[in-house]
Amino acid sequence: MSTKEHAVLSASSADRWLHCPPSVRLSEGFEDTGSSYALEGTCAHSLAEFKLRKALEYPAEDPTENLTFYNEEMDEATDEYAGYVLEQVAAAKETCADPVVLIEHRVDFSRWVKQGFGTADALVIADGTLRIIDLKYGTGIPVFAENNPQLKCYGLGALELFDDIYDIDTVAFTIYQPRRQNVSEWQILKADLLKWADEVLKPAADRAWDGNGEFSCGEWCRFCKAKTICRARAEANLKLAQYDFKLPPELSDTEIEVIPSKVDDLVSWASDITEYALQQAISGKEWHGFKLVEGRFVRKYTNETAVAKAVTDAGYDPYEKKLLGITAMQKLLGKNRFNDLLSAYIEKPQGKPTLVPESDKRPALNTAKNDFMEDKNYE
Repeated sequence: MSTKEHAVLSASSADRWLHCPPSVRLSEGFEDTGSSYALEGTCAHSLAEFKLRKALEYPAEDPTENLTFYNEEMDEATDEYAGYVLEQVAAAKETCADPVVLIEHRVDFSRWVKQGFGTADALVIADGTLRIIDLKYGTGIPVFAENNPQLKCYGLGALELFDDIYDIDTVAFTIYQPRRQNVSEWQILKADLLKWADEVLKPAADRAWDGNGEFSCGEWCRFCKAKTICRARAEANLKLAQYDFKLPPELSDTEIEVIPSKVDDLVSWASDITEYALQQAISGKEWHGFKLVEGRFVRKYTNETAVAKAVTDAGYDPYEKKLLGITAMQKLLGKNRFNDLLSAYIEKPQGKPTLVPESDKRPALNTAKNDFMEDKNYE
């Protein structure tokens, strides 16, 4: 797998620098250490690219034996993604004799964003509609297509290539997130996308490139390299300290409504700071009032095969038998076989009530008050 070049103002980070333009320059100098999750995603994209190219009869080389991460779940998820893309290709052929299908294609949107480019997972270009399909392999958070800045940047780059060739009036976007059972679709008129690019994207990109604008913290801080040293993020989270010595009955409704919407950010920020302080201490920095010590250790076998043999030779059974969990069992059997064999034995209990923002896609639960009102109305 080749290492992809990254733009300073990348499409994948557009949500962050649109909200917080100066974060781009603040993040310079921080090493991009990557993560196992990012590598897993890269492997999934490589496998998905191969499957699509093979299905479309494009030149393709099977990367499977070189993938650091590969399992049945990845194989199944990339099959589902490839199937979805091929469905969109078939639909495009119903209205256009010669749609163009591009896989892992570089698009350039530098007309609006200085040195702006990115790699679109799948493009289906036909008369009337340009479709951008983006594979998200992660399970951490659901990603949605509506007003997604990354996809809109890809759309602009694709328009630069094909708007003069095809009669495009609509740009459609899909986030395909198989491990979250999330297929999010949204579309925008070409004229509205270009208006957004001129009036919103370009001014913010100019500020970000120059290191200007106001710092702003929010969910986009999650992937910011400078999140541990950002004063704006610290000040925003420390505002919750004003509630430290108040009990819930002493807080106003307005104050209470603020806290649930911010507490996850506060916990995340505190965790980031603690990890940063630890890594600095390991590198030799001394923090006033703290010291570096050895943490709790957990004993482990150095050679499980040898342990099993020694215990077996001594006349004991070293293994415990335990039914696989539902997720592990589905991986063992495959989704279809799992459903055929075990669907009658699977129940899905009602989840514990959870307070979430109104933007959450899940339907609202009926409360005792609402149940009472419905009963009264029925009477």
